[in-house]
Amino acid sequence: MNTPIHFSNETAPTKFGVGQPVRRVEDAALVTGHGRFVDDIELDRQAHGYVLRSPLGAARIISIDVSTASTLPGVLKILTAADIEAKAKNFVPAMVQMPNRDGTTTKNQERPVLARTCVRYVGEPVAFVVATTRTQARDAAEAIEVDYDIGEAVVSTADADRPGQPQVHDTIAANVAFDWQHGEDGPVEEAFAHAAHITRLELINNRVVCNSMETRAVNVDWDDAAGTAVVYANTQGGWFIKDYLADHILQIDKDNIQVITPDVGGGFGMKTFNYPEHALAALAARDLKRPVKWTGDRSESFLSDAMGRDHVTLAELALDAGNAILGLRVTTRANMGAYMGQFAAFIPTGAALKVLAGIYDVKVATYRVIGVYTNTTPVDAYRGAGRPESIYMIERLIDRAARELGLDPVGLRKANLIEASAMPFTTVAGETYDTGEFVTIMDAAIARADFPGFAARKAAAKSRGKKLGQGLCYYIESTMGDPEEFADIRFENGKITVGVGTQSNGQGHATAYAQVLAEKLGVPFEDIEIIQGDTTRIPKGGGTGGSRSLTIQAAAINIAGDEVIEKGREAAADELEASVTDIEFDAGALRVVGTDREVTLMALAKAHPGRLDARGKAEFDNWTFPNGCHIAEVEVDEMTGAPEVTRYTIVDDFGKVVNPLLVAGQVHGGVVQGIGQALNEYTVFDDTGQLLTGSFMDYGMPRAGDLPDFDFNYLEVPSKNNSMGIKGCGEAGSLAAPPSVMNAICDALWDGAPENIPKVDMPATPLHLWSVMNG
Repeated sequence: MNTPIHFSNETAPTKFGVGQPVRRVEDAALVTGHGRFVDDIELDRQAHGYVLRSPLGAARIISIDVSTASTLPGVLKILTAADIEAKAKNFVPAMVQMPNRDGTTTKNQERPVLARTCVRYVGEPVAFVVATTRTQARDAAEAIEVDYDIGEAVVSTADADRPGQPQVHDTIAANVAFDWQHGEDGPVEEAFAHAAHITRLELINNRVVCNSMETRAVNVDWDDAAGTAVVYANTQGGWFIKDYLADHILQIDKDNIQVITPDVGGGFGMKTFNYPEHALAALAARDLKRPVKWTGDRSESFLSDAMGRDHVTLAELALDAGNAILGLRVTTRANMGAYMGQFAAFIPTGAALKVLAGIYDVKVATYRVIGVYTNTTPVDAYRGAGRPESIYMIERLIDRAARELGLDPVGLRKANLIEASAMPFTTVAGETYDTGEFVTIMDAAIARADFPGFAARKAAAKSRGKKLGQGLCYYIESTMGDPEEFADIRFENGKITVGVGTQSNGQGHATAYAQVLAEKLGVPFEDIEIIQGDTTRIPKGGGTGGSRSLTIQAAAINIAGDEVIEKGREAAADELEASVTDIEFDAGALRVVGTDREVTLMALAKAHPGRLDARGKAEFDNWTFPNGCHIAEVEVDEMTGAPEVTRYTIVDDFGKVVNPLLVAGQVHGGVVQGIGQALNEYTVFDDTGQLLTGSFMDYGMPRAGDLPDFDFNYLEVPSKNNSMGIKGCGEAGSLAAPPSVMNAICDALWDGAPENIPKVDMPATPLHLWSVMNG
């Protein structure tokens, strides 16, 4: 293959088109304090809401007395479940329902807006107080008297469905939300029966708290005369909220609700979803006929934001005498929390399945997932959403298999990976990989990581009382999400505005999208303005998630751009008194073929207002498969068990790269989150459902000092499933970092004997590693 490796220290031209490292146009406002977030929005006569939350993990509600609280200064309204049910549907709907192995479907236990008879996790909303100020609302909430009958809680993912455990829901037997399986048992059992070697590995994929920089917030402005609502919310796409409020809460026509999303300080999946606070603010605003604003504090975020991961997995790999993979058998228990989240059922099942076997030619497989309810905060999509869990499983499993067999982990991978010549390749999960230069990328990463120098580095570490290990992960991701997206191009006030159906949460969309259109239309980059976060400008949008944004939004922008050019040719034909067939477009100008008679696109748009405006719709039949090789080196202190990532090498394939700077930023962020999960982040509930890691004092967020410099590189292998060859990059780091770091730690602690391979789970805290080293 003759596609060159692009290393991070290369320079590039400054043209503001596709492929150039254009600096983010968003940053000047954000770093100088001129960003506009939901909490910055202040409306006339605005009131403030505060949520009274359950202090208990499991209890029945005997009574709720708001009489004293209602009389306190500034109190305007107190909502309880009875108030919700008198005028709206008291639930937040789950959007996915999974079939059981036996052909039945378990009913989703959907989250109530406000608890009525029971509370099932600490932080569950019980009442909503609206007052003139937030302090008054908080004071009144503390005066509400709730009589609870405390029950028993279940919090363990591994034990939730075992006999004798407390029941989270009376109507859900054994706390099992669903029992789903992909693949037939027979062929897999036969493969294992004929295996020369079987590797078994139990894994914990630890629960994490999203902890976006900006907490969740909503501000609803109700116009009683018009019967309309304007909802300001920090989302990853406001269309879900618009539909939810229209259909279930306000029960009005969708056209009467406008959701506006201003700047958003991080999302990572968590801000995709509908939450009780959206419904509460909307109902209170309509009742009071004035705006109602709610902003969560950090403690509320820990308790109430959708959490991520939380799987307990048994993975088994069968190999023949030649070390070829025969079969894969995986059983996972996935914690749903107390209620079924919006996409929660799909994350450990259909989403994880897409890359279950990674880059390997696995002949047969079964993948069983038992979704369980517990008395904990609901779990949903978190950066990568199912795919990191699968890659963690398969890359830890194949690494262990190599050690058990006394083989080089790289050699075992290469012996079983899917060759480039086999593309397109349909995997055991039913996914068709369109491209993949796995050997080329792995070799490039190995070269960059300086494998020959590792022995010397290990010896040097030993002299300092450190155990040094090296770990490799080859990940592949399936981008996903709504398979259609829209773009709306208008020529307004000498500028080109582009309405989009995705929402930036810090990724740099305004820069990348402007590059795409500047390249398409040949217009100045600085003349393009991206309009996002408005459900009126784009009536339907798929939002941001699943690494879909640039992958599909760029295609929609290009389609709309083609429509602009075609309309421009027709307008230019009129302007230049020529036939449309004689008009050619080049670099922002339309001219009569063979002459010097031309008119620029911008001049034509000014002369014919609205005539060149266009809308584009992109539809995907197949998503894309970003992939890459990450190699970590980790030192473990022999005395304390403290781990330190000392080197981290990356070679990724994201297809055509629109902006290398933005891609590097996305990869760095994902790697940091992955390292955080591997080493630091640990969500702990006690036996009663109390969150013991509910603040930054107790929850270990990664810090800059914990991280090495990243050697980031990429190889462009254009996707055949995307008109621009783009594959998506937003979640890659979160897939690759946990297994590469954990494989390195296992390598560091291993003495080389197959029977002594260490059992290490995330998070690899100093105490955990010290305990492993000391038996």
